[in-house]
Amino acid sequence: MNLTLKSLLALVVAVVAVTPAISAEPASAAAPAAASAPMAKGQETATQVCGACHAFDGTRGAPTFPILQGQHPDYLYKQLTEFKSNKRDNPIMAGMAAMLSDEDARTMANFYASKKAEPGAARSAEMVALGEKIYRGGINDRKIPACAGCHSPNGAGIPAQYPRLAGQHAEYTEAQLKAFRDGSRKNSIPMTGVAAKLNDREIQALADYVAGLQ
Repeated sequence: MNLTLKSLLALVVAVVAVTPAISAEPASAAAPAAASAPMAKGQETATQVCGACHAFDGTRGAPTFPILQGQHPDYLYKQLTEFKSNKRDNPIMAGMAAMLSDEDARTMANFYASKKAEPGAARSAEMVALGEKIYRGGINDRKIPACAGCHSPNGAGIPAQYPRLAGQHAEYTEAQLKAFRDGSRKNSIPMTGVAAKLNDREIQALADYVAGLQ
């Protein structure tokens, strides 16, 4: 088929006209990858720095260490900065946090928070009954407030203010309550005041109860 010069020019113009629409598609396809970069960075930091103790995804590891998955990102970030400044005293975590930049701490906190928390389980029906009574109603004669007031009835906590407790290792929760009580953990004045009024059995009961909250 013979093309006149006029027809050939028209064909060239038509090809050029559609070229931007074709080249624009890869750019838009690249957008989701760029958006996930902070999450990928958080996962990398979690794997390299935190994975040995907390598992890379913050899942149910050893009860000595807290479960991080599903925790509020602002709370995780706050704890990391307080370990770094020694406001929360823990030599191991102070050393780990010292290696993190502010960006590392934020992206890692967001990564762990993005993971769905797995359910836990209580161990003693007797302890759960006592724990539930304190968690939901407090202890009036000692002016101990109900835990549910700050951590919510289902243990979900309040973002940026109070941590998620539901499903947390009972051993870890018990250790933290005792640390607040004896003053070795000093980074929450309200919790220091509450824990100071609890005896060992009440602390154990609360820890067992929140472990089974969902």
